[in-house]
Amino acid sequence: MDYEKIVAEMGFTLPPPPTPAGNYLPAVRSGNLLFMAGTLPIRDGAITHAGQLGRDLDVTAGYAAAQICALNTLAAFTGAAGSLDKLTRIVLVNGFVNAVAGFADSPAVINGASDLFVKIFGDRGRHARAAVAVAGLPKNAAVEIQCVIEIGG
Repeated sequence: MDYEKIVAEMGFTLPPPPTPAGNYLPAVRSGNLLFMAGTLPIRDGAITHAGQLGRDLDVTAGYAAAQICALNTLAAFTGAAGSLDKLTRIVLVNGFVNAVAGFADSPAVINGASDLFVKIFGDRGRHARAAVAVAGLPKNAAVEIQCVIEIGG
């Protein structure tokens, strides 16, 4: 399956693999699992969606931010694995939403990443998930996601 072609047909492009902003790796392999570092909604070196959900941004903006995080995660996967075609399954998505106290729509925001993974990979994109609101994220990003991905080959 040519997953990169599917991404392009959906109107998306994978950015270059992200460069770590600290003393960590973008992906660590253990057996057939890649533990991906958290990704932010960054394009061309800048945060695309900054601020808190429920104050500065709405769920629609958060959903779009989560999609960008998912694309950045796939870019990091490609950097580690060489190709999206080596992806066997998205196993786990942890989604963090920079939100005001009491924000109850974190799952709807993180659906941006989950929906994109399923559209690209079908059943291989279905995963376990957590979607939680937090008081802040690096660079005031609206969303951060972290994934565990099964790799073949």
